[in-house]
Amino acid sequence: MLNLIQADLFKLRKSKAIKILLGITTLSAVVMAVMAYLIPQGKIEASMTGLGFMFSDVNMISILGAAIAGVFICGDFENKTIHDAIANGCSRSAVIVSKATLLGFALAFILLPYAIITGIALSTGSEFSMGPVAIGFLNLLTSEGGTAFSASEVWKMLAVMLTLMIIYVAQLSICVPLAFMLKKPIFVVVIYYGFSILSAQLMRLSDSSPVFDRIFSFTPYGGKYAFVTLDTGTGDMVRAIAVSLVFMIVMLAVTYSAFRKSEIK
Repeated sequence: MLNLIQADLFKLRKSKAIKILLGITTLSAVVMAVMAYLIPQGKIEASMTGLGFMFSDVNMISILGAAIAGVFICGDFENKTIHDAIANGCSRSAVIVSKATLLGFALAFILLPYAIITGIALSTGSEFSMGPVAIGFLNLLTSEGGTAFSASEVWKMLAVMLTLMIIYVAQLSICVPLAFMLKKPIFVVVIYYGFSILSAQLMRLSDSSPVFDRIFSFTPYGGKYAFVTLDTGTGDMVRAIAVSLVFMIVMLAVTYSAFRKSEIK
C-alpha cells in the first residue's frame, strides 16, 4: 500500500494538471480577496457579491476537486494503471486507499492559496465583506477582517484553516466512490457539482428543521462546519474534524463494497 501511495504522490508532483489547477485557485483567491476588500470600500457595487462568490473556495473546490478525482482516478482506469496494480498483486482496498490519499493531498494543495491569501489579507487589519454568500475561507476572511491578531490567535487561525481543509476533503471524498463506479471524469464533475448545489439547499432546510439539522450534522455538509472562525470553540472544531474523518471512512467502505466485486475491463 505504501508503495502505491508513494507512486501516486510522485505522479501528483510531476503532474501538469495539478500545477494548472493550483494556478487557477491562486488567481481565484486573489480575486476573491480583492473583491471582498473593495466592496466595503464602496469601490465596486455590493451587487457584485455573486461574482465574488464564483471565485470563492467553496465554489472553485466544487468544480476543481471533482476534476482532480476525474483526472487521477478515472484517468487511471483509462490508462490501465489500476488494472496493472491489481494484476501485480495489489489488493483493491490498497488501491482505493492510495487514490483517496492522493485526492486528499491534491485538494489540500490547491486549497493552500486560499489559506495563504486569507492569512495575508487578515494580517493587514483591513475590513472585508462579501454579503451573505460567505462560506469557508471567504467566511473566515469577512468575519475576522478589521481586527488585529495576537500570537495565540495566529495559532487558532492555523487550526481553523486546517479544520476547513479537512472538511473540504471530507466533502469531496464522495467523489471517490463516484470515480470508481462511473470511471468517467465528466460524470464525476457534473454529478458532484449538482450535489454541491443540493447540499446548499439542504443547509437552508436544516435552518428551519431542527430534526433534519441534527441528522445533517452527521455529515461534513451540515452542522455549520464550513463556518468555523476564531470564535468557534475547540470542542466544535474537534467535532467537525471527527465527523469529517468518519464520513471519509464511510466513503472508503462504500467504494470498497462497490469495487471489490466489479470486473476490471
